[in-house]
Amino acid sequence: MNVSDIKEVKMYTKRVCPYCDKAKNLLKSKGLEWTEESMEDPAIRESFMADYPTVRTVPQIFINGERIGGFDDLVKLNLQ
Repeated sequence: MNVSDIKEVKMYTKRVCPYCDKAKNLLKSKGLEWTEESMEDPAIRESFMADYPTVRTVPQIFINGERIGGFDDLVKLNLQ
């Protein structure tokens, strides 16, 4: 995926999360910015779980409104 095609990145995270940190560092290294939603906020967590009831890990990354998945899925995109 080309970085130039990315218009919006949203990430659901927790405070203590090594894979969240890795995802942020990867996005930063590509010059991308993101918005962050804390899964520690009960309202955000409940809303997310209503939409994605089987997802249990963070980070959860959305690019241009499409759910990519977690850190490993972000790496598989091979951002260039």
